Amino acid sequence: MILTELIKGNENFRKNSFIELEEDLKNLVIHGQKPEVMFIGCSDSRVTPDLMLGTKPGDMFILRNVGNFVPPFKHDEDFHGSAAAIEYAIAVLKVKHIIICGHSHCGACKSLYDDIPDDGSFIHIKTWLTLGAKAKERTLKNKKFTTKEEMYRATERNSIRHQLENLLTYPDVAKLCNDGKLKVHGWYYDIETAQIDYYDKRDDKFKPLNEMTYEKE
Repeated sequence: MILTELIKGNENFRKNSFIELEEDLKNLVIHGQKPEVMFIGCSDSRVTPDLMLGTKPGDMFILRNVGNFVPPFKHDEDFHGSAAAIEYAIAVLKVKHIIICGHSHCGACKSLYDDIPDDGSFIHIKTWLTLGAKAKERTLKNKKFTTKEEMYRATERNSIRHQLENLLTYPDVAKLCNDGKLKVHGWYYDIETAQIDYYDKRDDKFKPLNEMTYEKE
């Protein structure tokens, strides 16, 4: 997609879709955003949260990064973009749900098995991919695959398990969950079928999202 197509896309949005959303957007400007859901997804261009879930502006606070990874909590003077977004979601927006959504054919999870060059062009990528190391370890230990593609799919799901663990290292996230004021979810999106599965921690399995039970709020 080249820039001229993006420009045309914006013109089309302003003339068509925006008209239907204009009143809602004005209200969001006046009253501010109050999303109840934080969505942590991958930067992959094939992952489209609003299209996947039929959401509108103001419905979800979205964080996207390489591999939908969640760095464990660490308090220092470094720059923590993902941590800052999580902090803002729970402390300012007071979201009720945080969804970590992984997906099939994830380049980050596949890269865990590749040799990344030791040069300056990949210095931050190599560091970031260490957040998937536990997923790789679990996959190779369990050996629930017979082909490389099955290994990648298993790694993608195992990564969601471990990113949820990292999310709970944030003291405020853990406290809100214990108090029943916040729920965290692990979802897996299949790009080829649009099927979403949710992680059932009790059974340690991924199950179809439409079978998920939840309390009415």
